[in-house]
Amino acid sequence: VQLQASGGGLVQAGGSLRLSCAASGRTFSSAAMGWFRQAPGKEREFVAAISRNNSTYYSDVVKSRFTISRDNAKSTVYLQMNSLKPEDTAVYYCAARFGPVATGSILYSHWGQGTLVTVSS
Repeated sequence: VQLQASGGGLVQAGGSLRLSCAASGRTFSSAAMGWFRQAPGKEREFVAAISRNNSTYYSDVVKSRFTISRDNAKSTVYLQMNSLKPEDTAVYYCAARFGPVATGSILYSHWGQGTLVTVSS
């Protein structure tokens, strides 16, 4: 499956952005999808994931601010980010795995190219 992330940009603290990740190739509906991020000088970290049956999982630092969702008809997964903080600044990656939903990046075999989110204070 090929993944194309989009929607990043520059936003002020407290603002919102919605990231999209469009998938092509293998059947999207059978994939668990995840969002990860990597800030400069830091390791890639888990942000959110959604299972094939729409169960959702979030890291503690984004829970209540971010919402992951999917539209199987459009083969797209979304990440709605509200109340953004400067520490949310990172390159955001979407990923897919054809297995149970997971929070570990090593368990995802398909990755998008990343989209940069910059939150100014």
